[in-house]
Amino acid sequence: MSIGHTLLGLLESGPRHGYDLKRAFDEKFGHDRPLHYGQVYSTMSRLLKNGLVEVDGIEAGGGPERKRYAITDAGVTDVERWLATPEAPEPYLQSTLYTKVVLALLTRRDAADILDTQRSEHLRTMRALTERKRQGDLADQLICDHALFHLEADLRWLELTAARLDKLRAAVTA
Repeated sequence: MSIGHTLLGLLESGPRHGYDLKRAFDEKFGHDRPLHYGQVYSTMSRLLKNGLVEVDGIEAGGGPERKRYAITDAGVTDVERWLATPEAPEPYLQSTLYTKVVLALLTRRDAADILDTQRSEHLRTMRALTERKRQGDLADQLICDHALFHLEADLRWLELTAARLDKLRAAVTA
């Protein structure tokens, strides 16, 4: 995810302080990985330097000055271009799990145990996501569906690999 583009998009609804941007980001997109304040402010500094945002006001308070940021026309154009650009599909051709299975076979370890352990972890994660989906709003349901569909594909791969372990062992140890 492009944090810069996401923060720019959040600014389209109106000027905000860095604190407000972090809160909005975490509420909409950061359930599992909230932004750090330093990440927000370093990103805003870069966007300011690149002319995609401007300082709309500075407020003095009990602590450091609070800058309020607004998106520029160039920032709006940048967000539009980013939204219109399709994301490259991630084919996972260098999967860590695949590497573990092959290394287990090469070192004469039990690759089936690795697959079983991973299957259990996937199922545990799927149960947690299903519960989150059941309790969440529509946005949360959609992001959970996205993750669940990927995990289902992984489970299919785990089953296929388990069924082909003997052939894979022969191929990688030959």
